[in-house]
Amino acid sequence: MSAPDPGADGPEPGTDDGTETQTDGETEPSATEAGHPAEPDSRPQWLTDIVLVGKVLVLTYVVFTLFGLALGLDTNGIVSTLQQVTFFAAVYALLALSLNLHWGYTGLFNIGVAGFMAVGVYAMALLSSPGQGLGLPLWVGVIGGMIAAALVGLVAALPALRLRADYFAIVTLGLSEIIRLSLLSASLRSFEIGGQTLGTGGGSGISFPAVDGVIDYVLYTGGQRGADPALLGSILFPLGETVGVQSSVVRSSAYTLLLVVFVALFYLLLSRIAYSPFGRVLKAIREDEVAAQSLGKHTSLAKVKVFMLGCALMGLAGILWQGSRGYVTPSQFMPIVTFYIFVALIVGGSGSNTGSIVGGLAFAAALWEGPPFVRRIVRANVDVRAPTTIYDALTPLASLDPLPLLGYLVGNLDEIRFMIVGIVLILLMLWRPAGLLGHRRETAAATDLSRRPGTGTGTGTGTTATDRGDLDE
Repeated sequence: MSAPDPGADGPEPGTDDGTETQTDGETEPSATEAGHPAEPDSRPQWLTDIVLVGKVLVLTYVVFTLFGLALGLDTNGIVSTLQQVTFFAAVYALLALSLNLHWGYTGLFNIGVAGFMAVGVYAMALLSSPGQGLGLPLWVGVIGGMIAAALVGLVAALPALRLRADYFAIVTLGLSEIIRLSLLSASLRSFEIGGQTLGTGGGSGISFPAVDGVIDYVLYTGGQRGADPALLGSILFPLGETVGVQSSVVRSSAYTLLLVVFVALFYLLLSRIAYSPFGRVLKAIREDEVAAQSLGKHTSLAKVKVFMLGCALMGLAGILWQGSRGYVTPSQFMPIVTFYIFVALIVGGSGSNTGSIVGGLAFAAALWEGPPFVRRIVRANVDVRAPTTIYDALTPLASLDPLPLLGYLVGNLDEIRFMIVGIVLILLMLWRPAGLLGHRRETAAATDLSRRPGTGTGTGTGTTATDRGDLDE
């Protein structure tokens, strides 16, 4: 498919008015070309996506609730479990959306996500920590962390964006490890700037005001945990007590709801970028950077801008996740964290904002929180013993005794979880290489002409959606 002019307000002269569609690089005829009139969907795209995410979320809640009942959990335990699943689903969705801006939109293979998260969290900690930092207000630290992550992204982008594909990936991975090892160094453990003592704490980490403390300002009077409930707290806490949910679970659920709001804001921002002229430049770079340059687009500047923006969002996501604990160490930013985020994006579908959210939810529920929860259920209902070796676990199968093998699998579930992730990726590559929400078509024109009234029987009416408005965000 010939690349469209990403900065224009319509299709290029001489093209077929945007009737060409794309699915993972393959051109397909639109519904009009196949002899079927294009019928615009009356349901907005955002509503379609909300319904889709809602269905996956409800299914997840139902499964975990049933498992919780099998485990014998009370209402407080079930709500706490659902809160944990939602928390990790939200943070992985935030990071997958940030990575989607780099990889899904622009084709930048950034595997240094953990490093940019670390920059954001540590910059926020150094600005807001009263003991090892400047003791500034928390909101100043959050904004400073985002700016620091964006500036480190700029420093990395200027030389690294001259590289392509796997070479760029190697640079970002190396930078991420340089950042983590620098935070471990004794030179940055404690230092002075202008008479002010600062420090990362080295391997011991650094303490700072927990980001989730912002929720106390709407739950308690004066923002002090344990004080008299504020207006919202006076509603939520008694309601939780009525159904048997503790106040600590209510507080954690309120912060998780705040993360869900940030997921919605990230989604809106990326969707706005996707449909903007700048977003079309990014997609043109992803498909064929040389063709985009030939159309007069400044691709290098566009890549620097999007890389800085994505790094800032990664820094913010890291602050909302790791900053909620009030304590951070370099070990929380190992390269495996970047791998997890890539898995979430691959599962959902690269290039799809809704896929990033669904992938984050699927990863958190099925691959992250699911296996430990299954282990608790098995141990609570079956008296299993855990052999030390796989040989000892397999030998009793000759006498039709599966309990030793079950005990071995349950006891080594943390390691087996990596095998499960690998199997899931292999199955996706075989059956759904574009992810759960892959093969979402993109309009070639600046606007979807199939949604204009009066078109649908003539030629050149635009791209139709595969599943009734299921256009790429």
